[in-house]
Amino acid sequence: MQTGTPPMIGRVQEIVALGRALDTTGGGRGLGVFVAGEAGIGKSRLARHTAGLAFERGMRVLRGRGTPIGPVVPFRPIAEALLSLLRGGDIADAGELGPYRQVLGRLVPEWADLRQTTESLIVLAEAVLRLLALVSRSQPCLVVLEDLHEADPETLAVVEYLIDNLADQPVMVLATIRPDPGNALEVARRVVRHGAGVLLELAPLDRAEVGLLAAGHLDTAQVPAAAVERLWADSAGNPFVVEEMLHGLVSTGVLVSGADGWHVDGELRVEVPEAVVSSIVARADRLGPQGRELLSVAAVLGHRFPLNVVRAVTAMDDRDLLRHLHAGVASRLVTPDEPAPDWYAFRHPLTAEALRTALGPLKRSDLAGRAAAAITALMPGLPGDWCPMAASLLTEAGAPEQAGPLFVEAGNRALHAGAADSAVRLLDQAYLLATSAESRADALDALLPALSEAGHFERALRLGDSIAELTALPATRRAALHARAARVACLGGRWQACAAQIRDARALLGPDAADEHTAPIDVIDAYLTLNTPSPDRVTAAAALARRAADAADRAGAAAVACEAWQMLGVLAREADLEEADRCFDHALALAERENIPIQRIYALVRAAGNDWLRLGSTHSLDLAREEALRVGAITLAYNVDAIVVLQHVLCGEYATAARKWGPVSSAVTQLKLGSLTGYVLMTKATLHAHQGKRPEMEEAIAALTEHSRGGLPETPLCLGLARAFCALLEENRDLAETELAKAAAYEAENPTTFHLSGKYGLTLLLGVLAGRAGAPHIAESAAPSTMRWNRQFVHLAQAVLLGRDGRTAEADAKCEAALEAAEPYPLARHLGLRLVADEAHAAGWGAPIPWLRAADDYFHTAGIIPVASACRAALRRLGATMSQRRNGNEQVPHALRMAGVTVREYEVLVLLADRMSNKAIAARLHISPRTVEKHVASLISKTGSDDRVALSVHAPAR
Repeated sequence: MQTGTPPMIGRVQEIVALGRALDTTGGGRGLGVFVAGEAGIGKSRLARHTAGLAFERGMRVLRGRGTPIGPVVPFRPIAEALLSLLRGGDIADAGELGPYRQVLGRLVPEWADLRQTTESLIVLAEAVLRLLALVSRSQPCLVVLEDLHEADPETLAVVEYLIDNLADQPVMVLATIRPDPGNALEVARRVVRHGAGVLLELAPLDRAEVGLLAAGHLDTAQVPAAAVERLWADSAGNPFVVEEMLHGLVSTGVLVSGADGWHVDGELRVEVPEAVVSSIVARADRLGPQGRELLSVAAVLGHRFPLNVVRAVTAMDDRDLLRHLHAGVASRLVTPDEPAPDWYAFRHPLTAEALRTALGPLKRSDLAGRAAAAITALMPGLPGDWCPMAASLLTEAGAPEQAGPLFVEAGNRALHAGAADSAVRLLDQAYLLATSAESRADALDALLPALSEAGHFERALRLGDSIAELTALPATRRAALHARAARVACLGGRWQACAAQIRDARALLGPDAADEHTAPIDVIDAYLTLNTPSPDRVTAAAALARRAADAADRAGAAAVACEAWQMLGVLAREADLEEADRCFDHALALAERENIPIQRIYALVRAAGNDWLRLGSTHSLDLAREEALRVGAITLAYNVDAIVVLQHVLCGEYATAARKWGPVSSAVTQLKLGSLTGYVLMTKATLHAHQGKRPEMEEAIAALTEHSRGGLPETPLCLGLARAFCALLEENRDLAETELAKAAAYEAENPTTFHLSGKYGLTLLLGVLAGRAGAPHIAESAAPSTMRWNRQFVHLAQAVLLGRDGRTAEADAKCEAALEAAEPYPLARHLGLRLVADEAHAAGWGAPIPWLRAADDYFHTAGIIPVASACRAALRRLGATMSQRRNGNEQVPHALRMAGVTVREYEVLVLLADRMSNKAIAARLHISPRTVEKHVASLISKTGSDDRVALSVHAPAR
């Protein structure tokens, strides 16, 4: 019986479909193809065949696979595929990935950065997509991921994201899965529904195809009909089972070859799957004791196995190891594992399972213990996959006290890599293996945050309730566990549960607890307090955060201290920006000294946010963004991008804001950065509001409301920064004040860390103008009024009050300060001056008529007709001369328009520069010389020129 691989049997339609998919990919339109079928149906063979077709077409082929035996390792299939790319040296242009290169450090160790932060799964998936797009520039790419049903949920999430976004990339993902209900099959079906891929379900072979498969193996044109019938009936058309049964029939002499071809000699009686197991074990036995030992060790290690570990366990020299290994390959039991050098794999998972079953419990336990010892000796520190593999082997070896800590370590690593579901599974193993209160506490300490990250809050809270059972632990250890549970409850918004856990922790610690124990609890209590309705919630939260920060500093608990100091900084912004600076600087120094990357970047961005609020410039934010990108903190970088978009809106750079908003919004949606969605939608609403586009503004606010489903901190900004301004641009001051009142009421009940909603700026100005607010109200807003956006309105409000007191010189000074603060914000500047012009004229301060002319010009040019009309009406009230709007008004230079020069007067001025006489000008413009004389006199008056000759300096250069 030949041992080579026979031609593909019974898969014509699938091969055609895969060929078309490769052609489509080669044409620049990628997709995903899922090949589903039971074990042994031929998925891997079809995948290998497709890889061969891709290679023939000049495509680059990457391979990775799941692990059916042993612990599931996060991202293993994708990491294997990318590492095969790295080994091939095909990513010389990786620098083009920018910050996504650091993100890929979770999969490609060579790209890891100690400063790297942990980003979301979607950001990681985007990084993989960008790498594949880069690689496929020179040649289309096929990514083969086998046994994806064995992969972790995080891998499946990345794969789904990839396939959903391959439409414009010459990349095809081919995944093999089992048809059993589960996550992998659900992903395949969703991909099909999205129109991003296809699902090919492999059917069993029919009777004729079983005959062809047997004939191919027997190298004959004719197989006895009885043998074919038995093979087909007992195998249910499964190719792998057919081949194993055929091996059994030949090796036992039931099916023999003679002069007239193959014939049956004896009774055709076989049982499945016992026959398959017997066939595999028999073939392994024919390799001799050492060969059988090698395969047994390999089977204990899993579907895939490394040669160095097998060598260490079996104590074979290299010559014997390779000799027996090659014999296993020849017997079609094992095969080189293509994605990884020096690794081999069983030809089929059933092979490994059969050999493991044949070992028996005691032998299996012995080999597992020896394999774990070998891995521990060969791989110091158990990096990467070795840690969960050793833990799994020690479990099978009956050593739970050794396996548990390794599962904890593996779970913590998975959590740090962003693979929360995988972390939960690993830590569940540790929790189940715990044999003492101490080991149970170690597992629980890691499991609680993992459950929180995975969104399993209810289960985490149930486990938190079990902490009271660990009475053998010291009180401080139980209190620390309660603090963990409290943090989980806080993150999940379960405030009552959070409060209960904090009470239990404090009760265990008592009044004289050490700083290292109280600091983490106080930080969580600060968050709880901030989210508990109370008039003094901000003050109380700040007191707790301050206590936590001081205690953490004394105890040397750097991570807790960083968190506490940053919370203090955010809370201090409303009262004292300089104090907020000091808090962020302290957190930054701690994070840099203790090498805490994510806290360092957060501190940088928040400190830069202070500069933006104070100076009205994004320079510091731009620098912080560059640093965030340098360490792969993509989410924070997009956070800065959203602030920059808002800055463009406030500065009246609406086209730039709209151009930048699109990519930011797309990225936030695609990467599913839910925490940023509200802010991005708020910037869109503000963008439309500041252009007087109410329907578009309301559409954006409606989208934000739909997203929030219960309230967002951006709501006051939507009310005060968007709707109130839109109302003012409609000359509806009552509506504006109503929106600002709503914003203030919302913030009173739900304090936010945003300070540009009008409470400390526009609301004060409108209140002063209406007579409701005075100097005491302005004094209350002293700190937020140092923020540049607020400052312009506060200074105008102060000028109005000073003018009413007859202190016009001081009013002028405050007005100048307001104009300086408003310099970057043209819409707010002109709107503010339009609002105070009547007061200024009545009290005799400022320059209300030039203000109104400038505002009229600005709003008319911007198409904000209600405000432009109001400005002209105010000019008439104040007795100012008004020029009629005519076509060509835009040709008059801005300075002359502000002086009231009309289009006709400007036409006269242009001709005066050519030294033309009044009569010549009259003839050119078809008016009388007397009219020209009046225009010249008006020009001299409006420009402040001494005479006709001096007017020439205002004429355009010829």
